[in-house]
Amino acid sequence: MIRFAAIFAAAVMLFSACSEAEPRPVAEVLKDQVIGDANAPVTLIEYSSLTCPHCADFHVHTYPKIKKDYIDTGKVKMIIRDFPLNGPAYAAAMMARCGKPEMRNKFIEVLFANQETWAAAADPRAALARIGKLGGLSQADFDRCTSDKALFEGMQKLQLEAKSKYDVNATPTFIVMNSKNSEVEKINGSQPYEVFEKAFAKAIQ
Repeated sequence: MIRFAAIFAAAVMLFSACSEAEPRPVAEVLKDQVIGDANAPVTLIEYSSLTCPHCADFHVHTYPKIKKDYIDTGKVKMIIRDFPLNGPAYAAAMMARCGKPEMRNKFIEVLFANQETWAAAADPRAALARIGKLGGLSQADFDRCTSDKALFEGMQKLQLEAKSKYDVNATPTFIVMNSKNSEVEKINGSQPYEVFEKAFAKAIQ
């Protein structure tokens, strides 16, 4: 219960900080958000679905150590790209994109940390709307965001590009790239920290 309350407290702060009066252009909403130093020599791209338990496992157990050892030290930059696997995942990803861009990745952390609560709800969409309301996102704003046809189609297009370029067909899928933006390794699934450590070392060579 304490963990549940803490997560929702974070959601309140998040939405208070990222709520916007006017929606941004879809092209802007769909832009990649870089975590870490944009000039870091290694890039880690994650394709994930917010309803994917393996993705949540990565974000809870492995990502914090990668962030501490590689992202915060300027060695690796990370980009999280949506690859929704079902309707609730689309709704969650669309809602996460509706606020200020710098808050999206923090919101993703909140949703992954509390995935079992909202994704397993009898009505996941209603559960997401309640999270939004706790943070000041009106039902009207939530409905507008999650029913935006252009945003939905834009996300679908990005999924097709991921399939075509990197053969992504499951989540999570990670692409490790070197300083020349060449693919060094593809990692499937929520792998241990050591797997990423070896891939980063290879990319730096």
